[in-house]
Amino acid sequence: MITTVPTAPPTLPLPLPLPLVRLRLAPHGALPRRIDGVWWPHSRDLLTQLPKMLAALPSAWGDITGVTVDAAAWSAAPGRMFVANQVVRLHKAPASPHAPDRVVLLSPGLGRWDLQVIPPDATEEAAALLTAAALDDRRPGAGAEARPPSPTTAADPRGRVRPAGRGTRAPRW
Repeated sequence: MITTVPTAPPTLPLPLPLPLVRLRLAPHGALPRRIDGVWWPHSRDLLTQLPKMLAALPSAWGDITGVTVDAAAWSAAPGRMFVANQVVRLHKAPASPHAPDRVVLLSPGLGRWDLQVIPPDATEEAAALLTAAALDDRRPGAGAEARPPSPTTAADPRGRVRPAGRGTRAPRW
């Protein structure tokens, strides 16, 4: 005779926490900046990295509907992505010699924000130096605090964090 013993239902493994977005925004100021922040993605896979970064932006930046990236620096991506219930148009352009590896974000009616991209394989020390240089508009290394981009997490239902600073750029289109 075979007896069956009731067993507890199998437990599902807990999902691994997602890596935090490494994003540091320039402080809000009265004058326009050439760089509005620094983004240190975990990989060059635009389809996975871009939605996480867009979700971590301050809500004051509005809905980002256009993103321009360096064509040679990122993996293949379609011309559009659906992110946070909206369409984001992706534009791939050759890198400018004056702005290597930069991501340009466009929000209709609110403006344009330029983020310097730190290569995913950069060391923490290199990321700190690149961040300090990018966010100091006076001159590289002049009193800038050498810190890599701070990890941020989402705080509201749309996945946006509280405003941490806003670019003061006027729309350029």
